[in-house]
Parts: sequence; C-alpha cells; structure tokens
Amino acid sequence: MGKVAFIFPGQGAQKVGMGKDFYENSAIARETYETASQLLGFSMETLCFEANDRLDITEYTQAAMVTTSIAMLREMESQGYKCHVTAGLSLGEYCALVACKAMTFEDAVKVVRERGILMQKAVPQGLGGMAAILGMTGEAVAAVTDTVTGVTVANYNCPGQIVISGEKAAVEEACVKLKEAGAKRTVALNVSGPFHSAMLKEAGEKLGEVLDGVAVDEHEVPYVTNVTASYITDAGDIKALLQKQVYSSVMWEQSVQAMIADGVDRFVEIGPGKTLASFVKKISREVSVYNVEYWEDLKGLKEFL
Repeated sequence: MGKVAFIFPGQGAQKVGMGKDFYENSAIARETYETASQLLGFSMETLCFEANDRLDITEYTQAAMVTTSIAMLREMESQGYKCHVTAGLSLGEYCALVACKAMTFEDAVKVVRERGILMQKAVPQGLGGMAAILGMTGEAVAAVTDTVTGVTVANYNCPGQIVISGEKAAVEEACVKLKEAGAKRTVALNVSGPFHSAMLKEAGEKLGEVLDGVAVDEHEVPYVTNVTASYITDAGDIKALLQKQVYSSVMWEQSVQAMIADGVDRFVEIGPGKTLASFVKKISREVSVYNVEYWEDLKGLKEFL
C-alpha cells in the first residue's frame, strides 16, 4: 500500500450547516467550535450552522473553514486515523499545519482571523478581480498573463482549470487574450479581492507581523507548501512561506504531483465540498480520493484506508 495524504479545502467551499453533524455527534468537534468562539469573541456555531450574511465575508469565512475542517480532523484522529503527508489549498494550508502538528489549532484560528481581515481590507472593492480560465494548461495561461501588466496566475488548480488575479482591467484584458489563445471559457469570479496577486503584498507583509507572535514547531509528518509545491524540511521556513502565500500563486496541481511522486495513492479531503477531490481526479486517474464532509462519511473511511 502507498501513502495517505490528508488535504484541506480553501475559501469558497464554505456553506451554511458545515460541520453541524460533527458538532452534534462528537465531543471533541464540539469543543473545537467552542474554543474558536471563546478565542475570537463571536459564536462560531451561529456563523457556521445558521443562515447569516457573514459566512461569505472573508474576515469570517477563513476562521469558519479552519474551525470546521479541524473539528472533523480531530474526530478522525480520536478514532485512530493518521496520514503520511498533508497539504491544503491556500487557506487550507493552515489546517495542514495543524494536522502535521507544526501549529496549534488555537494559534491557527487566531492567525486566519487576522489573515481574513487583512485580505478583506487590502484592496478597495472594485479595483481588483479574479477569473477562472478553462481549457488551457497553466503554462499556456502564464505565457499570456506575462504579457499583461497587473495580472498573474493565482491558482494552478488542475489541468484545464487555472485562476488569474490582479487589477480588474488587467484581468479583463487577459481574459480577452486568453480566449484568443484558445481558452474554452473565462469566468469572472465573485470574490471580495484579487487574492494571490501582487496587490496583496502589503497584506502578506502585515500577516508576517502577526506570525511573529506565533510558535511554529517541527512537524511530525511531512507537509507540502503552496508556494513551492515542495516538502518543507525546516520549520524555520514556514512563517516566511505563509507570508508569501498571500500574494503568490497557489501551486496545487504541482503539490499533488509532488505527493504522488512520493508514493501517495490515497487522498482524503477533510472539510465541506468536494473541490479538491475533483482537482485530484483530473490531475491523476491512478490515485483514489475520499471525502469526509458529513458524519456518515466516517463509516466508509476505514474501508477506504
């Protein structure tokens, strides 16, 4: 048997009710939500479980997503499930850091709360934008965006699905050129900022100041970082990479390829939605993927692993 990777989704996968069945069935999951509420000064349970207008606002979304995924992870760990490798898409990288024991949940949820606020406020509404580019390779998309000032590749998600980010006019210009270059579709994304672009560099630098007060330990299992799509061998590199991650491309496709090359043949996505599972399936048909999103999903996990 090969290796198992625990992977965690990023912002955009959130939905009302996420994690509620874990909260109701698991004492350790319930404690996770309650701890987040105490640390952040608002009800995480209300934010995640009840219809509201805050869940999709970046400064709240990020803490909600990390709390939910870690609540699920903690229950899995209590049942004896372990991984050989871990990684997360953008925000999900903080869950990976908790999973590999490089960062405590308490520190992670406080950091991503600040990260969300910094990213939310980084660029005035309407100045930036993001778009999904379908039907082109990452290399082909990058070749076009390199010719347009003010836009860059934000996410290398999987073959045929790339996201670009930057100044609104530059994103629009790039979309026109990408269609001319062979993109099947370009889809403007409804986001609150030009994430993973140079426009967020100041937010990343401010996040670095937040991270200065956080302890990062040597990780117990390997983890792959978004910025370089490579394994982190020195915990001393983590903070600088998290700072850079805010305004750098998310190398998700390359990260998955690195894990597969290392012998990973089973991926378990932990958190709401099946976004990462769909990406992994498009990256390689030789590996298996399982989702833990609902309490009932735990029943099939043992057989999968």
